[in-house]
Amino acid sequence: MTRALPLLLATFLATTVPATEQSPAPPAYGGTTAEAVLTARRIHTLDASQPQATAIAWDKDGRIVATGTAAELRHRFPQARHVDAGDATVIPGLIDAHAHVMELGYALLRADLSGATSTQEVVQRLQAYAATAPEDAWIIGWGWDQNLWPGARFPTAADLDAAFPDRPVWLSRIDGHAAWANTAAMRAAEALDGARRFDGDWQPDGGRIEREGDRATGVFVDGAMALVQRAVPPPDEAWRARALEQALQAAVANGLTGVHDMGVSRADLALMRRFADEGRLPLRISAYADGDREALADLCEHGRYQHPGGRLQMKGVKLFVDGALGSRGAALLEDYSDAPGNRGLLVTDPAAYGAAVIRARDCGLQVASHAIGDRGNRIVLDTYQQALAGQGARPDHRWRVEHAQVVAPDDIPRFASLRLVASMQPTHATSDMGWAAERLGEERLTGAYAWRRFLDLGVPLALGSDFPVEQVDPRLGLQAAVTRQDRDGQPPGGWLPGQRLTALEALRGFTVEAARAGHDESRVGRLVPGLRADFVVLDRDPLAIPGGELSQLQVRSTWVDGQPVHTAD
Repeated sequence: MTRALPLLLATFLATTVPATEQSPAPPAYGGTTAEAVLTARRIHTLDASQPQATAIAWDKDGRIVATGTAAELRHRFPQARHVDAGDATVIPGLIDAHAHVMELGYALLRADLSGATSTQEVVQRLQAYAATAPEDAWIIGWGWDQNLWPGARFPTAADLDAAFPDRPVWLSRIDGHAAWANTAAMRAAEALDGARRFDGDWQPDGGRIEREGDRATGVFVDGAMALVQRAVPPPDEAWRARALEQALQAAVANGLTGVHDMGVSRADLALMRRFADEGRLPLRISAYADGDREALADLCEHGRYQHPGGRLQMKGVKLFVDGALGSRGAALLEDYSDAPGNRGLLVTDPAAYGAAVIRARDCGLQVASHAIGDRGNRIVLDTYQQALAGQGARPDHRWRVEHAQVVAPDDIPRFASLRLVASMQPTHATSDMGWAAERLGEERLTGAYAWRRFLDLGVPLALGSDFPVEQVDPRLGLQAAVTRQDRDGQPPGGWLPGQRLTALEALRGFTVEAARAGHDESRVGRLVPGLRADFVVLDRDPLAIPGGELSQLQVRSTWVDGQPVHTAD
């Protein structure tokens, strides 16, 4: 980066002008004045009519007015401020099409157990965390994954009790679909009025208490987690605001200018709205309401929400069908290959799920449904097909299937015929590839993590990370999509390499297609006149380097509405 850019960044930060639009601008916009012109070695606009440029100009409201050559735009707008990005490459702002903003903030403030390779390492990390936490507070952690441990067995309360005999411990699994409690936490939950003992032969709806014989082991899967979670003291508003602040900063530092936040509660939307009112949202959040709670009722009563600043909206709803593959909660058509008799969980009764889809349709909302197993995906497809055939369905509905992780091959063409969006996360494949074949068997891998099959059928492929389940860094997703390998280049040639994407297809998945999945293609996703000046300045060209180097790209700065929201300098 040249010396001119950091100085101009400081100037921009001191004179940030908030966006003022309330509705998307038409792409045919042709402005006559520009507040700034940015020049760079290469700019990928992702616009078919002019895919590359060396300059971009935007007005005082953060709307692009022109793209072209550096000489052309500097001559056309001689009074505009000049931002010199030197030898950098500029791309449209990256959009994570499936993530969890508040959960990322919580994870950043709690005990980090991600990557731990044994229960002993988990305990050591918890002890270090506990030394910094109030003595009477629950120890809350996140990120354990038994698939990384010897034997890949689920942990037990006994693994925690020796170190924490009296202090409640509650630890979420990496996928958020299971949690692990010590005995003190289970006893605290059982002491609640009307609570049922966790031992026995009963199971909660939509969940599973892991047991040895009739004794609860300490692991609670999907719907069972609520039995303990209700005993955990809720965080106060100041702590939640701190969590949101940290999550937002982590996102923009990694080149994200937008996030589709899946499963947002009424309280979380209120906090985000306060941040938007105060000018503290550095990126765009397309929130999808938590379909099981009050946020959906609010949308049906008051209509879809759009903040006047243009950086926060809620126009859709997120629904759940099944659990996750790593905790054997994904609903399968046949038994798990490594757990005979187990076909996973339906976390929502199919009839109740169908009623929620119809309600969302009748409220004019976009529907997004979590489905990981082949049975879960089939239930979504069957439900969507019935709902979309009824009155009230919009022709350009763009209903979404979140994850679409394991799909029966005969069901994949139905995504195209129903005009659905496949919202998928490339790093799930590289995280799961070490054990997915054991869970599913070789035959079911044909429709697993099958990005190329979807794309070749013309199914829009919106890419994301599912952070904090995976890391917030979209560069990891770009690399996983292109190579089907981990960061060490394993396995050679890539896992199920026939499903790889090209670098351009992967980049479009995090920009053009992610924007389209949120009905936002007239605002973001490309660098063309009329759209917002959301872009990322990189040290190298992601379309010109080996796929194995995509995760090493350096984010020099991240811009939203023509303003720098992060700079590496």
